[in-house]
Amino acid sequence: MNTACNCLSLRQATRRVTQLYDQALAPLDLRATQFALLSAIEQRGPIALNPLAEEMVLDRATLGHNVRPLKARGLVRLAVGKDRRSREVSITRAGRATIAEARKYWRRAQRAFEGELGADTSAMLRSVLQRVAAAEFALA
Repeated sequence: MNTACNCLSLRQATRRVTQLYDQALAPLDLRATQFALLSAIEQRGPIALNPLAEEMVLDRATLGHNVRPLKARGLVRLAVGKDRRSREVSITRAGRATIAEARKYWRRAQRAFEGELGADTSAMLRSVLQRVAAAEFALA
């Protein structure tokens, strides 16, 4: 296994952390990706799907795939956007209640993560990863 590969190391770490948060959120039948999406919609919604996809660093099709089960559960609603060509997503009352409940479970996962790595290392890691997510990589 090539441990010098940045992509492999990031993907392995992401899968491990996702397992932790998925396990914590399981009592609400919510996945970590769904919690992150609900939180983003709550903070920025109503928001058109394309800007939301950009913010979440997802392609539009993947975002749609993730929004569908949230809509089916009544946690978000989709509506025609301001320009009539786009779709906007917003959080519902049930979605807000689910996020409020999920934050308790999310905090448990946060504590477990920080218990393993430490609060300072966790904060530094978040900062580095935010920089990576914002980078515009170009092949030389």
